[in-house]
Amino acid sequence: GAFRLTFPGFYYILVWYATRMVNSMKYAILVGDGMADYPVEELGGKTPLQVARTPHMDWLARHGELGLVKTIPEGFTPGSEIANLSILGYDPVRYYKGRGPLEAASLGLDLEPDDLAFRCNLVTLQGRGQDAVMEDFSAGHITDAEARELIDELNRELSTAEIRFHCGVSYRHVLVWAKAVQTFPAMETLELKPPHDIIGKRVSPYLEKTFHEKAAMDRLVSLMIDSQTLLERHPVNVARGKRGLSPANSIWLWGQGRFPQMITLKERFGIEGAMISAVHLLKGIGILAGLRALEVPGATGYFDTNYEGKATYALSSLEEGDFVFVHVEAPDEAGHMGDARLKVEAIETFDQKIVGPILEGMASKGRFRLLLLPDHCTPISVRTHTADPVPYVLYSSDDHSGSTKWEGFSETEGQRSGIYLEKGDELIERLFGSPNVVG
Repeated sequence: GAFRLTFPGFYYILVWYATRMVNSMKYAILVGDGMADYPVEELGGKTPLQVARTPHMDWLARHGELGLVKTIPEGFTPGSEIANLSILGYDPVRYYKGRGPLEAASLGLDLEPDDLAFRCNLVTLQGRGQDAVMEDFSAGHITDAEARELIDELNRELSTAEIRFHCGVSYRHVLVWAKAVQTFPAMETLELKPPHDIIGKRVSPYLEKTFHEKAAMDRLVSLMIDSQTLLERHPVNVARGKRGLSPANSIWLWGQGRFPQMITLKERFGIEGAMISAVHLLKGIGILAGLRALEVPGATGYFDTNYEGKATYALSSLEEGDFVFVHVEAPDEAGHMGDARLKVEAIETFDQKIVGPILEGMASKGRFRLLLLPDHCTPISVRTHTADPVPYVLYSSDDHSGSTKWEGFSETEGQRSGIYLEKGDELIERLFGSPNVVG
């Protein structure tokens, strides 16, 4: 006969469901990009993290596991791609194939096995030829609308059957070179310097390669020079010049690679969740890890990003998923600018508008675990990324051990804790527990 649900049966199902909701654990990773730093004379010999007013991060440090973690393995350039792969549990030695393909994934691009994806910055160069200097790696943080006009023009004039430009956000874009590995085998292994690492330096030394790499490098340099001729007279740049803004007068290609084959977090830990970032690199890593890349209105990857929106979307995503990764770029941007006060302000805003609301929201929903950290250091004194270990704090609502002796969340307190993780990709196992399968 037909199935009938009796009152006791309904009651037990209701109890089971309620118990599951109460006992289910939610997880979050909050990354303040580049927050870690060196002591700054302007800040009285303290780091921006030590000076910034961060009551929520400090509370987590006093109630959770505080330590240092090395997110950049030996031999790797200290980029956000390496650090965030590590944070999500992917050993860069095995999984890193270049920054370009990670950003290509965020744009929904498909790469054939011999295709290369390059990160393509719109930059400002001062001067031409051998004397050209990298003045601004972001072309004055050019707007999305202006950038799209320029990328469209590059496609009209410079794209071929093999080469195609793909528009991203602000100065961050992607170039896909079809069958590049077949045509220029050396192109995959060229060491191309990120533009933010050579601010104020002549670019020509970074475009000189050995004999067997010369043909590949010459092709890339030719494309960059062609872009300069095209961009310097474009109406967008003419208008920017009249307003006193930096022109996007060249492209800069770097971070090339093929698609990596990555096991998802669901396959490894049984975890489903979302990635929240305005940066295509982070979205791409999230997508390859099996996360949903959420689009938050007003998220810019800059100081004017929609902090409140990111926190709201993060908490909403936990209604249907187990995990959320929230990334904020602003502290890193201040580090690249060499502006200590602006970095302190960015860190304080991150604490006030991201860490506080998410901590409070997760606490109201039941059991949770939260991991907080910078992805890497971006010291004011050097204005670029470094491979130094960074502080982290892992908090669990199940831990009722009470307050510790740590003064707050900073590089110094992380070092004082005595906890040091040499392999950053193992940190996620402290958050989620042992993996279901070996990744």
